[in-house]
Formats: sequence, C-alpha cells, structure tokens
Amino acid sequence: MSFYSNFQSDKCPGAITGNPLNGLTEKVCIQVEKVFDAGIRQTQIENYSLVLTGQTPADPTLPLTFISARSLTSEGTVTNLVIDRQSDKPCARVQATVSIPVEVLYTDANGVEGTATATVTLNQDVFLYVPAPSIMPFNVKAVVSVVAPDATFDTTTGNFIANLCVTIIMKVVMPVELLVPSYGYCVIPPAQEYSQEVCAGFFELPLYPQTRPCACQTNKC
Repeated sequence: MSFYSNFQSDKCPGAITGNPLNGLTEKVCIQVEKVFDAGIRQTQIENYSLVLTGQTPADPTLPLTFISARSLTSEGTVTNLVIDRQSDKPCARVQATVSIPVEVLYTDANGVEGTATATVTLNQDVFLYVPAPSIMPFNVKAVVSVVAPDATFDTTTGNFIANLCVTIIMKVVMPVELLVPSYGYCVIPPAQEYSQEVCAGFFELPLYPQTRPCACQTNKC
C-alpha cells in the first residue's frame, strides 16, 4: 500500500478530513533532510599555521603582508568519524576531524595583491543524539565558518601564523520523506527588476529643465 492510498480521505484523496484548520487543505509527502540533533561550538584559536597552496599569481616576492582570510564554504569535510553509543544515555559520543578550506588574501614585497588557499583542520569530540539503527543510514555534517582577523608572515616556513575565530555546528542528519499538513502551493509574486530601481530617480526628473520667471522689478532671475 502506498502512502497515497494509506492516507487518502473517503471524500477527496489526500484531503484533511473535518473542518480545515487555518487554511490547511491536504496532507503532503515531502523529501527533506531531517536534523535529528545539532550542537554549536565557537572557539578562538591562536597561532594557527596557515599552510599556503595555489598562490595566484605564482611565486610571489617574499615577505608577504596579510590582508584577510575567510572560509570558502559553509560545509566542512568530515573524516575519521567515530560513533560511540552510550548504553545509559540516548546520546552518543561523536568524534570526527573537520577540514575547512580557507582563502587567504595578501600583498607581496612588491605590493602585488595575491590569493592562496589553506586548510584549517580541527578535531571535534561532542555528545549528540544519534537515531536507532535503520535501513537508511544517518550522516554527520559540519556547518562551518572561519575568519582570521590578523596574522603574521613566518619567513622560515613561508606560512601565515594566524588567530582564528571558528564556528562549527555538528549535525546528525538523514534524508527522509515526511507526511506534513499543507496550505497548498506557494503563490509567487512578480519580481521587480533591479534596473527600474536604479533609474527610478532619473526617470522622475522633468523631460526639460523648468524655467523660473524673472523678477521684472529688480531685473533679477
């Protein structure tokens, strides 16, 4: 039996029986990524070595002067994942390594601006709720953000020694199909073109300049 047949009304397939509540009209099966649990950690890391790769332009003249550094993506790469379920608790110990790509901006000794990439790698050891074993496997993801407010160039290694502000949200997720009440399809309003906003002030001007009558008594206009 399909979910359609299982939940259909005797009057209208998929309809909610009884009086609709605040506009609810039907039951809908949607595909979503369900978040079973999530936790955030924000840390400040000092003197982290940013190993530069992929310099553009290549072979910059040393030493380099730091401008800024920021993560390139909002999702980190999770590796070395270990799930240790607790017999007396619904949560589990989640251990993983999270790798975050970072873009570094700098100027070289000749004042030429350049960019490079680096990777910030951090170990996470947290408690999260993990669903019971099922046919569909769950996944552990990391939502990340890294900013380096300042850094100094290490002439010995050719790397930047940076202070980092790091945010990592560890999430236990699974793609699922959920049956939810629905208000029907979304009504999409027409979009206003950006060019109209740019020209709005200009189009409001008069076609020709306005004349101002002269004061004949004083001969001044």
